[in-house]
This record gives sequence, structure tokens and C-alpha cells, in this order.
Amino acid sequence: MASGVTVSDVCKTTYEEIKKDKKHRYVIFFIKDERQIDVEVIGARDEEYDQFLTNLQAGGAGECRYGLYDFEYTHQCQGTSEASKKQKLFLMSWCPDTAKVKKKMLYSSSFDALKKSLVGVQKYIQATDLSEASQEAVEEKLRATDRQ
Repeated sequence: MASGVTVSDVCKTTYEEIKKDKKHRYVIFFIKDERQIDVEVIGARDEEYDQFLTNLQAGGAGECRYGLYDFEYTHQCQGTSEASKKQKLFLMSWCPDTAKVKKKMLYSSSFDALKKSLVGVQKYIQATDLSEASQEAVEEKLRATDRQ
């Protein structure tokens, strides 16, 4: 079900700056006036995952957000002694259980529009609480896509 919400050009530009140019670590998106997905916060390249989570929840317990993060971790293939550094972009839909039903529905139905406009994201994650959005949970989901 499409919501009719559009994605602003600045969302796409910021995404390209993260994906290609590695200018930022993350970006938080929000739906402005129930009509357009727009950029709320851009995280500097040296910011940590905790800062991303803080900004994702900055709107309060009743607010949903989308977050795109350039996640880095080390991966060791079986049979090798060398560990390699990996980077994966993930897009998170943050809709806490405490958000109003109408808002959750709007964010849920608009997630596809954002997915389609941000080509090249490796993983989509839906989180309703911090256990699903934690660095450990996200890393586990990203590692599950690695070759052993």
C-alpha cells in the first residue's frame, strides 16, 4: 500500500554523499507534513553508532523515523588468518511501540518509496525497540549476509 509520500531530492543527494563519497556516517529521515520524506540529521563521518541511535529517537517515544547508516566491521573468512574490513549500508525503519497507530502506518507504508529511491542499500531493518536497533543486533543481521 503506497501512502503518496514522496522522497525529497536532498534525501537522494545525502544518500549519494554517504554511499559514494563517504562524507557522512549516517542520516536520519522524517516525514514532513505527512507528504514528503526529508533529512532531519546528518551524522559526521567520525560519529559512533550510539549517536545514531540517540538521533533516531530524538523526536520522542511517540515518533517514528528512518535511519541510514554506513556500518563498518571486520570479517574473517573461514580458512584464512586475515580479517578484512567490511562496510554495509543499512536502512532502518524505527517505529517504537509507543508511537500512534496512524503514524506507524504512515511510516510503514512510505518505507517502500524510500527503499526504491535509495538504490544500493544492502539491508533493510525494521525496529520497534532498542533490542532490535542495538549495534549487536544490527551487526548480527549484516554478518548473516556475509559468505563464510
